[in-house]
Amino acid sequence: MEWWDGVKQGIPIACGYFFVSFTFGILGASLGFRWWETVLISMTNLTSAGQVAGVRTIAAGGSIAELALSQLVINLRYSLMGISLSQNTDDDFTGAKRAVLGFGITDEIYAVAVNRPKPVSTRFFLGLMTLPYFGWSLGTLAGALFGGVLPTSVTEVMTLAIYGMFIAIVLPKAKAETGVLVVAGLASAVSCALYFAPVFSRIPVGFAIIICAVLAAVAGAVLFPVPEIGGGGDA
Repeated sequence: MEWWDGVKQGIPIACGYFFVSFTFGILGASLGFRWWETVLISMTNLTSAGQVAGVRTIAAGGSIAELALSQLVINLRYSLMGISLSQNTDDDFTGAKRAVLGFGITDEIYAVAVNRPKPVSTRFFLGLMTLPYFGWSLGTLAGALFGGVLPTSVTEVMTLAIYGMFIAIVLPKAKAETGVLVVAGLASAVSCALYFAPVFSRIPVGFAIIICAVLAAVAGAVLFPVPEIGGGGDA
């Protein structure tokens, strides 16, 4: 019953992932990856931003160090999500189960699980991640195989859809919180400077992503610190 409840709650996520990963499949094919290479990336990684950055770094001839560091910076948030979610799991969700099922943590899956009114069980979380995993993998397969059938004008536009997803995630939060708006704007400005300024033209794509992420994160921490929960104060 717990597993089935998770499956049902994962259906909307799976549908969204299919169409987003379809554009990732097209992107992989456009960068020269074989269809099975692109699908393998999606099957072993559930991180849209990380995957996009990864294939672009590889296609640009980036080093393993660049690839590893950029993935560490981009995906570090999943560790924080895991720590947060561990406060809302049942007593059976421990040890190896956390290590294995932690693979399924994404922004959307985390949001559903952490807001569950009762403790998250291993069966519920497994059910929750099942359909999104297959939706993401099958969408990538469809994009990698059939993206080439579509006219070039269409595929070029569709590769922008995955970036549109990132904007859709950030924009509502940026409108509500000044800190998010400033951090996102700073990251965009640094990215543009590194891309267009001739003096920075030799910086590899992977390190450019790292620089943008780290500078924006540090600025956010300094300018908009988040108060510690349960910290000291007046007695």
